[in-house]
Amino acid sequence: MNTGLIAIFIILFIIVGAIYTKKCVEFLIAGSLLAALVLYKGSFITEWCSVMQTALADNVWIIIICGLFGSLIALLQEAKGSFGFSKLVEKLCNTERKTLLTTFVLGILIFVDDYLNVLSIGVCMKGVFDKKKIPRETLAYMLDSTAAPVCVLLPFSTWAVFYASLFYEQDFITGAGYTSGIDAYIHAIPFCFYPIITLIIVLLFSLGIMPKIGAMKKAYQRVAETGKVYSDASRKYNHEEHEGYEEEGNIWDFIIPMGVLVGVAIATSDVLVAVVLAILACFILYVPRKIVTFDNFFNIVAKGYADMTPVAILLVVAFGVQTLTSDMGLADYIIETMTPLLSGATFPMITFILVAALGFTTGSFWGMCAVVTPIVFPLAAAVGANPVLVMSAVVSGGAFGSHACFYGDATVLASTGACIDNMEHTMTQLPYVLIASVLTIAAYLVCGIIM
Repeated sequence: MNTGLIAIFIILFIIVGAIYTKKCVEFLIAGSLLAALVLYKGSFITEWCSVMQTALADNVWIIIICGLFGSLIALLQEAKGSFGFSKLVEKLCNTERKTLLTTFVLGILIFVDDYLNVLSIGVCMKGVFDKKKIPRETLAYMLDSTAAPVCVLLPFSTWAVFYASLFYEQDFITGAGYTSGIDAYIHAIPFCFYPIITLIIVLLFSLGIMPKIGAMKKAYQRVAETGKVYSDASRKYNHEEHEGYEEEGNIWDFIIPMGVLVGVAIATSDVLVAVVLAILACFILYVPRKIVTFDNFFNIVAKGYADMTPVAILLVVAFGVQTLTSDMGLADYIIETMTPLLSGATFPMITFILVAALGFTTGSFWGMCAVVTPIVFPLAAAVGANPVLVMSAVVSGGAFGSHACFYGDATVLASTGACIDNMEHTMTQLPYVLIASVLTIAAYLVCGIIM
């Protein structure tokens, strides 16, 4: 049997098992071991360990980012400045609608990087959501839906820089007369249907026009019946010792570190430097004023970092699954299977489905786009497809993967930012993801025919 087809069965095993049991990490590990067994036979344990070691080494940047964000969050909680911020925001967010709209606007404003978006806004708004008795699942959904979908629609984000450089390497794009990669990217933005539709759905949800569906409706029912803003399964992600604090902290103990974080990230495009300087700002603010003692400061940093260990484990195993399924030829198999379906009119729609499927099944969004683009663009030229629609379909597919894949980094970080179980976040946002994807497929089909 073709190993690419076997890789699809392994991915389906991971997805179905994780959804049914709500045990994401366990099924990722099992799936990765199965993939290693298929690839390496008797030496699969040794090779699996090697793959995981490489996955950690190649992605150490995001692992460090996650840990340091945990340290920053722990420091902000200890200083209680976030409670002062919550008290200020509550004056504006005196209704559920205003709270959701404020979160939506913050998601638009913090556009430079999707990691920065989900983690920083989660810190800012979690307490406000709890006070208004809004389910944490709603916060996670809004964090995830305003991360990659916002980043891809602005030509000065990390996503835009990546795609612009990727597109401008293709003869299909340079031959279309664009003066630069960013020029080509800007022309594609109005046709990036998935992120646009996703943001419209989030806005309608915030306004109360889009109804609560499926697991999201059940989350609201839980809050109404029990008052619990998160489920028992998510209790392990929340430290009870912080729940009884009053809003007694100084708001500047929150605003200054967060201002440093966002400002440096925008100025330097380096989130790692930004979070390190934000922690340094906490040290300067807290230790001289004895809000936190010198010794306890570093204990808090270490504890906050350790709290992110489950997230780090999930990400490393997910990256390992990406590597193993790629080595099995998953991308090549899907591309070969879908090639006979191509025509100029349907090509943008097929491209979106292809990139979205690869991104979702592998958890690798930029990686899959980099793999697919050199194959897709020559095919697009051969069948006479619209280059702008093809570019936007690649971007939309990548945004879908980032938004929908339950073991993708942005989705994991969104559930981390809201301090809830990752599979609960996945299931509550799933109906809205499906609505956006169906509408996107229809939009690319119509535009492919008329353009």
